[in-house]
Amino acid sequence: MNFFKRLFGIENIGEVTDENGNEIGKFMPKPETPVDEEFMHNFKKNGGKFLYCENENELRLNFSEILKENEWDHSEVYCSNESIRQDFEHTHLTFNKNLNACFFLSNCEFLISNTGAILVSSSQLGDKKLSDLPLNFIIIAKTSQLIKTIGEGLQKINKRHDRNLPTNITTIKTFDENKDSDFMNYGSTPKNLYLLLLEDL
Repeated sequence: MNFFKRLFGIENIGEVTDENGNEIGKFMPKPETPVDEEFMHNFKKNGGKFLYCENENELRLNFSEILKENEWDHSEVYCSNESIRQDFEHTHLTFNKNLNACFFLSNCEFLISNTGAILVSSSQLGDKKLSDLPLNFIIIAKTSQLIKTIGEGLQKINKRHDRNLPTNITTIKTFDENKDSDFMNYGSTPKNLYLLLLEDL
C-alpha cells in the first residue's frame, strides 16, 4: 500500500492487481491475451469444435476419430488440395469436387484470434461460395497461422502472393446453425466445423 493510502486510511480503493496479486496502476492497460488463447475462446464461442495436434500422427488419429464419431468413414469428400488428399489416401474416403459430398476438407489462410474466424480464399474454395459447399467442414491449420486481426491476414496474403492475389477472400465465423445471428454474422452460412490445429512452432 502506498504512503497516501496509509496516511488517509484508504484501503484497496482503485487498486488493481495482476493474476499474482501484485499491485498495478489502475490506468495501465490490461495485459493482452495471447492470440492462441483468444482464438480458442472466440472460436468455441462461435460454436466450432477444436482438436489440438502435437504432431502429424496425432492429427491423423484425431481425423480418424472425427470420421468414426460422425460415421463418415466411407464418405465422399470435397477436397481440392492435392497435398491433403495424399495425407489421407490410406483412408476409405472418396476424394472429389462433388458439392453433394459428405464434408469439405481443406486447409486455410489464417486463424483470426479477435473474432475466432477462419480466413479462406480461392486457394481453398476455388470459385465456390461458402453456401455452395457441404454443411460439414474439417479444416486443417497450423499454429503459425494464428494472427490477431483480419487486416493483418489481408496484409500477409497481399505480401505472400505479391501481384497474383487470390480472389474470393472470406471468413468462416458461424459454426452453429442454431446460434442467434447478429449483425456481424449477417449473410454468413453456418457450418458444422472441426478444426485440427497442428503445432508447428
